[in-house]
Amino acid sequence: MNAYKFFLEFHSGFRYVVFVMVVIAIFSAFAGWFGKKSYSDGNRKFNLFTMISVHTQILLGLVLYFLSPFVKFAGGVMKDPASRYWTVEHISMMIIAMILVTIGHSKSKKAVLAQDKHRSIAIFYTAAFVIIVVAIALMTKDVPGRTFFGMSY
Repeated sequence: MNAYKFFLEFHSGFRYVVFVMVVIAIFSAFAGWFGKKSYSDGNRKFNLFTMISVHTQILLGLVLYFLSPFVKFAGGVMKDPASRYWTVEHISMMIIAMILVTIGHSKSKKAVLAQDKHRSIAIFYTAAFVIIVVAIALMTKDVPGRTFFGMSY
């Protein structure tokens, strides 16, 4: 197994961890926000680990990006939907999602009231989640053979 294949499999598998953690963090934040619950140390740690998992996934994706034999860095990228998706759209949307998660976590740390902490996580993590889902949906449209939660080889 070469490095490209290793990182492709790792990145593809780790997305499920990220997806589940983001969904749990969002539900927990909305429950805490609307239920007027306290912001526990468990909430803080889970939200931190969620942010770390998103950052880890981005790092894996960046390594994969530069190892990929399919990414064209010369002209013609914008004419081919699959190349454009991988070299421009996917990476841009995922970086924006990572930034939103980071901002949400940072705002929750700075907030004083528990409701404000939960609200920051709920809003920013949800916005990031929407971008992630759109990026995955675009992948299935622009890249033949791809499905929403899996890959066909």
